[in-house]
Amino acid sequence: MPKPPPSRAKRAAQPSTRKALAQALSKLGREFHQRGWALGTSGNYSAVLQRDPPKLLITSSGLDKSELTDRDFIEIGHDGRVLSGNRKPSAETFLHLAVATSRNAGCILHTHSVWSTLLSQRHSGNRGLAITGYEMLKGLEGVKTHAHGEWIPIFENSQDIPDLAQKVSDMLRRENQIHGFLLSGHGLYTWGDNLAQARRHVEIFEFLFEVVGRREFSGNAITAS
Repeated sequence: MPKPPPSRAKRAAQPSTRKALAQALSKLGREFHQRGWALGTSGNYSAVLQRDPPKLLITSSGLDKSELTDRDFIEIGHDGRVLSGNRKPSAETFLHLAVATSRNAGCILHTHSVWSTLLSQRHSGNRGLAITGYEMLKGLEGVKTHAHGEWIPIFENSQDIPDLAQKVSDMLRRENQIHGFLLSGHGLYTWGDNLAQARRHVEIFEFLFEVVGRREFSGNAITAS
């Protein structure tokens, strides 16, 4: 009798070495730039190297994502300090640490697409965006039906990243069903057990944001189906 196929998470294992992980993240970053999801120096990406205490591999600050390479990543500890590498860590390092520790995530990805920016501002007064009725929702881990209602919390953008990270951490501990959140006028944060799952979540969310955005900004009251 044939064995059942492994889960999506098990099929897509995390690269096993630091160099392979940095290469995979840099390739992903260049792809996101090509697709218009992280232009210029926007966006940042991380992967967990060690769980306890947390140690992350994360993009350095101020890099053009179209030219990202494996040399553009540094290691940081649970307190945000650089453990390995000569460059400055991303300004949003503590948001990555908040997700890694609150969700036990293996990879955290942050994009700055046009649609996530527009929708995060449009719905900031509601403190979140609800999406339901789309088949593509089933691309989010654990979602089995298009009737699923995905709630994407929206936080006000802030330059006080430690304070914002605490708010994100508190929310993630309360809301264990969400797959991502938005910063108003800024962009998307999502995650996964590994790089492949996190990448899939970015792709699903960006598709859904464009669909919802086109519907809402077209002025047509189209019902999702």
